[in-house]
This record gives sequence, C-alpha cells and structure tokens, in this order.
Amino acid sequence: MTVRRVVLWDIDHTLIDTRGVGRELSAQAFEQVTGVPMVRQAKIDGITEPVIFRETAKLHGLRTERQDFERFASALTKAHSERAAELRERGHALPGAAVALDALCAIPDVVQTVLTGNVRMVAEIKLQVFGLDRHIRWDIGAFGEDDDTRAELVRIALRRATTAFGEPVTSRNAVLIGDTPADVEAALANGVPVVAVASGRSSSDDLREAGAVHVLRSLEDVDALVAMLLGDLTQ
Repeated sequence: MTVRRVVLWDIDHTLIDTRGVGRELSAQAFEQVTGVPMVRQAKIDGITEPVIFRETAKLHGLRTERQDFERFASALTKAHSERAAELRERGHALPGAAVALDALCAIPDVVQTVLTGNVRMVAEIKLQVFGLDRHIRWDIGAFGEDDDTRAELVRIALRRATTAFGEPVTSRNAVLIGDTPADVEAALANGVPVVAVASGRSSSDDLREAGAVHVLRSLEDVDALVAMLLGDLTQ
C-alpha cells in the first residue's frame, strides 16, 4: 500500500460538539472514582485526558496515581456507553464533518485516523454516535492514555502507521487537523503540516498566532480542505 498522506483528526470541537454532555460524563466518572463531586474542571482544550483528570483532582485537593486515572478512564467509557443516546440527542456532528470525512476518503492513498486527548474507547463511542467512524483507521491513531503530551501523540501515530503499512510514514506524509493552538503546536513540533479549523473556542487569529498557516473557518469549506491536502501544505 502506498500512503500519500495520513490525516490525523482531532475530535472535540473539530468533528463534534457534545454540548456539555462530555463534561457531565466526566463529572460522573470523577465522583465515582474519587468519591468527591467535581465542582471545577481543569482546562480541557487541547489537553489529554490524563492531564485533565490529574489537574482537576488537584483543584479538589486530591493527589492521584496512574491507577486512579485508569479507573477513571474505565468509568468514563462506561458512562459514555450507557448515555450514548443522550449524547446523540444533545450533541451533534459539526457542520461539514461528515462531508469532509467522505471527501478525504475519496482521495487516493489518503488514510484517516484520529489524534485525540480522549481515551480510545471514548473516542470510538463519540464518533460512532454521530456516524463519523466509518473511514477511521483506529489502529494507527493516538489517544489520551498513550501519553500526556499531544506532541508525543503525533510521534506515536507516525510510528503506528509505519508499522501498519510496512513503510516509513514521516512528518511529510501526515497532516493534523484540529481546532486549538495545542493541536497546531503539537504538529509543528514534529514538522507535521497542520490545517487549523476555527470551529472551537479558538479564533482564526488565535490559530494563526500559534503558527498555523492553513486556517479554515469550518469544515463546511470542503473544497478548500481538499485543495490543501492535494497541495503542498509545507508552504
């Protein structure tokens, strides 16, 4: 298989918006694991799940270990599974997300996966709920449980793709699509081209200040997205 480009999709606020359900499920899992109601949550935009859990625990005067996070991840997965119908009803796929995934799938030698701070099982549930999972190669993605830092997740995804395809998948064979400065910084730290989408809490200006050259207002501009992937994103 010749891989022209591996697309690393962020999930939250790039492809979907849980409309507050995600925070509720995090609070449910947090209290289940720690015994303490979650009254505050640490910064979440562009942050991996282990860091969010650890920093949220600190806000409540708690010190946690890796096994606490693993219990939290399990509880969070169960909560998403049990309340999937509610997630589907209250959340939504972002405009253009489904069309963008279909359009990229139609480009020869392009493979799509995810690079997300979510743990893998939660990531799978989120995309399945909104029918956005059909073009995703889960085995080459990188997830919150893999590492605390998003930049390292990029390296993990490239290594997994290299192993899966039996040929080197380098930074020049990849592109990251995300909505936060953290996504932009993680990509650029690894020499990976990035397409930033101002569909979350970060504005186009915020994303450009982080170093993004290619910025879209939303995934509804599918023609521009396809043109970017077919062009030279290093320019």
